[in-house]
Amino acid sequence: MSISRQCELLGLARSTFYYEACGESDENLRIMRLIDEQYTRTPFYGTRKVVEWFREAQGVSLNRKRIQRLMRLMRLEAVYPKPRLTQRNTEHRVFPYLLRDVPIVRVNQVWSTDITYIRLQHGFLYLTAIIDWFSRYVLAWELSNTLDASFCIAALERALRIAKPEIFNTDQGCQFTCADFIAVLQSAEVSVSMDGKGRCLDNVYCERLWRTVKYEEVYLNEYANGMAAFSGLNGYFPFYNEERLHQSLGYKTPAAVFFDGSSTSLN
Repeated sequence: MSISRQCELLGLARSTFYYEACGESDENLRIMRLIDEQYTRTPFYGTRKVVEWFREAQGVSLNRKRIQRLMRLMRLEAVYPKPRLTQRNTEHRVFPYLLRDVPIVRVNQVWSTDITYIRLQHGFLYLTAIIDWFSRYVLAWELSNTLDASFCIAALERALRIAKPEIFNTDQGCQFTCADFIAVLQSAEVSVSMDGKGRCLDNVYCERLWRTVKYEEVYLNEYANGMAAFSGLNGYFPFYNEERLHQSLGYKTPAAVFFDGSSTSLN
């Protein structure tokens, strides 16, 4: 069937079929790369300090509103207590934080997830991953070129085919508060926990994971496109799980601790 006929049946103009959204300019992509690197070094920098860093370290004067827009696009926020940690849909239900003062003593006691920005040579993608707090084992991960919730749900469904946590913790981002994401957890009879407002360290395990992934994989490679990013990460996560020794795990690998399943305090 011709494209013209397909568009006619769907009630779309042919120009809509051929439309491609304009990406960020090369200059904005360069700025985003620098923001990403500096944020990984100093995640406590807000937009004012990022503006000053560009002025002092890069010799570039940038409008703060531009930095704010790009950091929102990258889903980056300064890590310090503040009234709002992340943008959420006010119509979505928010669950209480269940982990305050709770010792993490066993595998599959708590899982959590988050989203981070992954740079490409001429664009960027979003990465989500699900991690077991006790073992630091990454159960599943997915890449996406949008912040639609579907890639987060896909990662969750893959992780639940391996095991099931007692508690699943997220931030209050709309991808994690949406009904479809919550329904997967509730159908698996998993308790849902969400980071509290002003609680900058509630999801610290994911923040540590992103730092490790970026320094050990992303920043060492210049991904030409999404396929290159997928290939690189697809090689890195098995290394992270099965070969990389963690000091906090007594120099064991996440896979060794996760599949051994012994209960003890490793923090």
